[in-house]
Amino acid sequence: MMNNNTCPCGSARNYSDCCGKIHSGREAAQDAEALMRARYSAFALQNIDFIYNTFHPTTRRFQNKKEIATWAQACKWIHLEIIRSTVNTVEFKAHYLDEEGQPHIHHEKSSFKMLNKQWFYVDGKIFA
Repeated sequence: MMNNNTCPCGSARNYSDCCGKIHSGREAAQDAEALMRARYSAFALQNIDFIYNTFHPTTRRFQNKKEIATWAQACKWIHLEIIRSTVNTVEFKAHYLDEEGQPHIHHEKSSFKMLNKQWFYVDGKIFA
């Protein structure tokens, strides 16, 4: 059971010592998995600007902040499960409840690229 200060990413650390540092800009994500965890936490906390701003600049123009916000707000994010990660990819399962309270799993293998010493989300392959 998470307390109010535990990071939503599942690290069991305090939010301010985990994804909170990345969200606030105090620290950059050290690797693709750290950015993936921070993006999941941003969905859980409705930090839409962070999600949008961490799309790679070459793909950001294809994103719609309103659609991101609608999905983030419609779901109750339960927990993040990292399946495997490499230097540039993270396969994960994001467990959530939809608006009717039905459980779902968003299973994706995401690709990341570093640009100017910062990691960015490029795209992802969603598994059925």
